[in-house]
Amino acid sequence: MPLIEFDKPLLSGRLVRRYKRFLADVVLEASNRPVTVHVPNTGSMASCSEPGSEVLLSRSENPTRKLPLTLELVRVAEGLNGWAGVNTMLPNRLVAAAVAENLVPELAGYRSLRREVVYEPGTRIDLLLEDNSLGKAWVEIKNVTLVEDGVAYFPDAVTVRGRKHLEVLKRIALEGQRAVIFFLLQRPEGDYLCPADHIDSAYGESLREAVSSGVEVMTYRSLLSPEGASLAGPVAFKPCRQT
Repeated sequence: MPLIEFDKPLLSGRLVRRYKRFLADVVLEASNRPVTVHVPNTGSMASCSEPGSEVLLSRSENPTRKLPLTLELVRVAEGLNGWAGVNTMLPNRLVAAAVAENLVPELAGYRSLRREVVYEPGTRIDLLLEDNSLGKAWVEIKNVTLVEDGVAYFPDAVTVRGRKHLEVLKRIALEGQRAVIFFLLQRPEGDYLCPADHIDSAYGESLREAVSSGVEVMTYRSLLSPEGASLAGPVAFKPCRQT
C-alpha cells in the first residue's frame, strides 16, 4: 500500500499543452473532450510536459474552485511506475509521512515533527524535527522532475525563492543547528542529481556555498503509481558545476 494514497479515482487523459504556469489543456479519456485543469507547479516542467503525454488528474469536490481538476502525474516511461509527479504539494506530504514512519534513516529518532514552521519573519521551513537529545533539524523539501541524459537536475527554472531558502538554511547551519535540503526526485529515471547550473548558475553556486557551510543534502526518489506515492530510496548527489 502506498504511503500516501491519491484520491480515487484519478482521471486519465492526454496533455494538449501546459501554459501560463498554472494551466493545462487536457483531453479526457472518458469523454474525449478537452478541459482546462490546474497545474500546481511553478517550474518549467521541462522534460515532463510533452504534448500527447498520458496524464492522471485528481478531482476536487470543493464547489468554489473554478477548475476542479488538478494535474497530478505525467507518464515519462513505460510500466506501472513510469510517472513523474508534477504536483509540488505532494513532496512535503510524502517526506513528512516517511520521516514520521522512520523511513529516512538520516532523520530518524526525533520526538516531534512540525510542518511549515516560521524560522524568521517571512520565512517558513517545510519541516522542523525536535528532540531533547538530538536538538533541532530544519528540513526544506524540493520537488525534482527535470531529467536530461540520465541526470536529474534542480531547479528546472530560475528560482530566486530557492536561493533565499538556501541562505536561510546556511544561517541555520552556521548557528549550530541541523539544516537539510531534501530533494525528492519524482521520476523513475535519473542516476544522480546535480544542481542545474546550465539553467540557474546562481542557484548552483548558492547550493555549493550552503553545503560548504554545513547544510546537508539528502536526495531520495519517490515511487509513484495511480494508487499513490511512497519513498523508493536514496539517490546520489553530485555538487559539481556542469560544463
